[in-house]
Amino acid sequence: MDITLLLEYGWILLILIGLEGILAADNAVVIAVMVRHLPREKQKKALFYGLLGAFIFRFAALFIIVALVNIWQVQAIGAAYLMYLCINHFIGRTKEKDDRTGERKSSSFWITVLKVELADIAFALDSMLAAVALAVTLTPLGKFTVAGMDGGQFIVVFVGGVIGMIMMRFAAVTFVRLLQRFPVLESAAFLLVGWVGVKLAVLTLAHPRVAMLDAHFPESFAWTAIFWTVFMGIIFSGYLVARKQSRAEERQFYG
Repeated sequence: MDITLLLEYGWILLILIGLEGILAADNAVVIAVMVRHLPREKQKKALFYGLLGAFIFRFAALFIIVALVNIWQVQAIGAAYLMYLCINHFIGRTKEKDDRTGERKSSSFWITVLKVELADIAFALDSMLAAVALAVTLTPLGKFTVAGMDGGQFIVVFVGGVIGMIMMRFAAVTFVRLLQRFPVLESAAFLLVGWVGVKLAVLTLAHPRVAMLDAHFPESFAWTAIFWTVFMGIIFSGYLVARKQSRAEERQFYG
């Protein structure tokens, strides 16, 4: 591989890693909320098993990526579920579920793992399709093919996806710790979950088979700016509330 081709592949791989890293932020918030009710020793296990299953799905999906283009229902279900979690939290039902016994929480471990896997599958569809669309612009190496894709292009997509999942896993652990340290952030986290649900809903409405929005709207500058402005606004507001509460507790403690 000459230096020009190496730089081309390296640049696209960096872009894919950056793309996965950006997506990992909102994905990790959702996953952190899903595992937060488990005992601490089981949270990491749930993340590991859930993301392991999702990794297997992503690898298999690369072989059937064309068929996946038509599965808009997965994103629609994901959007509805995430918005349900948000609404359910604010009407008080989530708190009631969190107050159940530790035995109940323990029995829900594998259900939580399944939810993590399904959440990542819903997120994976758009990121994988974007990754494949980007990778096929690379100059084919012509050495071998995998699932109808040039071997070099396939490796770039695969490596980018693996690194993205690793980033998501560590980001999710960080969010879980923040929720444990600052419980007041829980409401902000659920707002983020609902907002990510809106993001999936936009992707669903823009799907060619639904066509209620322009197919290019989810990638447009306007929607991207709106999404991240609201996303960061919720985080910043949550930070201010947590900081205010922390200071109030310090004043109360020290008299």
